[in-house]
Amino acid sequence: MKIASLENLRNDIDDLDQKIQLLISQRADLASKVALVKQESNAQTAFYRPEREAEVLSKVIQRNKSLLKDKDIALIFREIMSACLALEQPLKIAFLGPEGTFTQEAALKHFGHGVSPLDCGTVDEIFHQVETDNAQYGVVPIENSSNGVIGTSLDMLYSHDLNICGEVEIAVAHHLMMQDQSQEIKIIYAHQQALDQCHRWLSNHYPHTELRPVASNALGARMVKDEPNAAAIASKVALNIYGLERVAKNIEDNAGNVTRFIVIGKDEVPAGVNDKTSLLVVTKHESGALFDLLEPFKANNINMLQLARHPIPGVKWEYLFFIDIEGHQSEKNVQKSIQEVKSRVSKLDILGSYPVAVL
Repeated sequence: MKIASLENLRNDIDDLDQKIQLLISQRADLASKVALVKQESNAQTAFYRPEREAEVLSKVIQRNKSLLKDKDIALIFREIMSACLALEQPLKIAFLGPEGTFTQEAALKHFGHGVSPLDCGTVDEIFHQVETDNAQYGVVPIENSSNGVIGTSLDMLYSHDLNICGEVEIAVAHHLMMQDQSQEIKIIYAHQQALDQCHRWLSNHYPHTELRPVASNALGARMVKDEPNAAAIASKVALNIYGLERVAKNIEDNAGNVTRFIVIGKDEVPAGVNDKTSLLVVTKHESGALFDLLEPFKANNINMLQLARHPIPGVKWEYLFFIDIEGHQSEKNVQKSIQEVKSRVSKLDILGSYPVAVL
């Protein structure tokens, strides 16, 4: 079979680009009409629908028979949806800053670049921005594959009345960086989670160097930009943003390290094609309390995805359980199991039902 000339192939690509652009324009027109229908409706209809976007992306992946990887084709459609949603109502998304954090990466992966980012100095501030309606949604880390659940975020979920509206997973790769790698490193900045995830590597390579925790890895990268003899552990994105030199790459102790982030907001998410529900539970102080907590899920054929114990903020020797289960809280067997558990424990809060991360 004769291969077409380079010029002909480029002409074919140009023709396809024109058709793709026309179709995207037509999609944008439909998105603007959807916005008008929502505005004219008397019902309080949410502009952002996590379950709808998860359904669209799932279908995109199911249809994918191309040379492109599933994650790449999903990323393309994510950005198309993000740009179209911005025509309806631009979303302000609070994340743990400054620019270059894994939390920002998670926010952009979940919402696309058609949003207005709002960087915050702490997880507490993210919750505050969403509670006061200065941001529609916030993105916070909740769990790491190496270190388990993240206590700060659980404390905020326990003390604030916000819903989990979605989740996103990010592969974490840590890099050691500084302004001039020819200098001696006397101090290393990083978030405590990153220091923990790189503990073995740091002990082997910098056993006598001061390790100083900061609010975020990106903040540490920004600090060492102007500080001699100092290094930071941060992402490749932060390395490029702050113009640093890389001393070492992939220094995390466990390869395949993944952090799970949650999206917090005020809306409840309707049932979708593949959901999970998150709960906070405080058990009674009596024999068999943990069995009483678990037994209703088994009896109602509910698959438990997560069970983590965490100290209750401000209460000595008291603990809560963070639980993820398969299914949506509107489903009968999920409702039944939750009601049975609620009757057996001291406290049960439904944090939200939301789509399982597509990729």
